[in-house]
Amino acid sequence: MRKISVLFVTQAAVIAAMYVVLTFVSSSMGLASGEIQIRLSEMLCILPAFTPAAIPGLFLGCLLSNLLTGCTVIDIVFGSLATLIAAVLSYQLRNHKYPLLITIPPVVVNMLVVPFILKYSYGVPLPIPVMMATVGIGQVISCMVLGSVLYFALDKRRVIFYQS
Repeated sequence: MRKISVLFVTQAAVIAAMYVVLTFVSSSMGLASGEIQIRLSEMLCILPAFTPAAIPGLFLGCLLSNLLTGCTVIDIVFGSLATLIAAVLSYQLRNHKYPLLITIPPVVVNMLVVPFILKYSYGVPLPIPVMMATVGIGQVISCMVLGSVLYFALDKRRVIFYQS
């Protein structure tokens, strides 16, 4: 059985805390929920490229954010699971020849899951395909654009905090 290190737990906790803070910043600007959402916290979805601690960190951060911002139970459960699945898939792509492919799983998973949450948990009247597009655009902005900027900023310092 693999031991969980203090570094792993600390990194996961810091990532979760950053996710919550960035979600609150997005929420204060009206961007964290609804059919059009740009959660600044989603830029952290590139972190599985740097540490496996990002997987539980992102999951717990999303779970706590959804709990603290008053989301429905369906959103808390399935939104958090979508983040967990995306983080695992991104981690699997961490050594790919094209490192920014790690931004694709969070976009695709959220684009497929969040519209159903919005429709059946919040009663948003828009058609599912329209919400897939709006959620997808928000994810592209937060994960692919902002996440890529964060990726290149952190990649220069990879040796400081990377653990395999």
